[in-house]
Amino acid sequence: MTVITRPPDPDLRAGPAPPAVRRRRLRPRHLGTAVIRALCLGNVLLLIWMVLTSLRDTKDIFEHPVGLPGHLAWGNYSRAWDTGGFGPALVNSLVVSIGSAVIAVALAAPAAYVLARTRRRVGGPLTLLFALGIGVPTQLIVIPVYVAFAKTQNATQLKLLDSMQGLLTVYVGLAMPFTVFLLTGYFRSLPVEVEEAACLDGAGPVRSFLKIVLPMARNGLITAFTLQVLSAWNETLFSLVLLTSDGNRTLPSALLAFIDQQQFQGTDWGGMFAGVVIVMVPVLLLFVVLGQRLIAGMTAGVSK
Repeated sequence: MTVITRPPDPDLRAGPAPPAVRRRRLRPRHLGTAVIRALCLGNVLLLIWMVLTSLRDTKDIFEHPVGLPGHLAWGNYSRAWDTGGFGPALVNSLVVSIGSAVIAVALAAPAAYVLARTRRRVGGPLTLLFALGIGVPTQLIVIPVYVAFAKTQNATQLKLLDSMQGLLTVYVGLAMPFTVFLLTGYFRSLPVEVEEAACLDGAGPVRSFLKIVLPMARNGLITAFTLQVLSAWNETLFSLVLLTSDGNRTLPSALLAFIDQQQFQGTDWGGMFAGVVIVMVPVLLLFVVLGQRLIAGMTAGVSK
């Protein structure tokens, strides 16, 4: 009997074929992540450059705009602090920023809770009305606010112009539309079953709001507080219009006055960058401390 043998298949001797290499597609999500990382890196580099420039003298800055300081000119900060009046301005900014944030959150939280839990038809239009207030430009209300404050001051002898209480009142009014709108969405994201259980245990609406709702809405309240502090800290227009004396300046207006002063006396670039860093550092510290809570409060009511 003749046995016929077939030669081995060369493909089988070589073993199994390697798997096909899948090409990785560039998805929009990856592109967006790359853009965000590039923007963050640019902001970090800009921040580092500002801090390094604030420690250099004017001659060194003009010779090498981008570079490391040859010697640390800490005198820029002391000169900006004394000449620019940043000490009293820092206190004024802290008072109006923190004070307006506390008052705005304290007033907006009950209103937002009622709008979030009401089942009446008026709840929707009122929430929309607060949302429309966000789009009103502040430049349009500067003159009406100034005229109203002047007439009120003449009629009641209540000092509203060139005073911290007048600027504090303006900041609270400007913060109400966005704060109410933000907290309304956050309160709607909270479970109603917890409040119903408290009601069965004998808790009234006020007690449920103070003892149950507010602790659960801690992240939302901190977010509203932080955003109002940042808004009041960076606000410049009303502080320039309503405050005229040097002792009542806030940090942004004090920085502008310091820059104008340097233009007449000889530009001190190191001192001006030191003033910018002084204005910026408290905001950065606030973000570092409350950054996670800020993100949690902003994203909590997205699905509602």
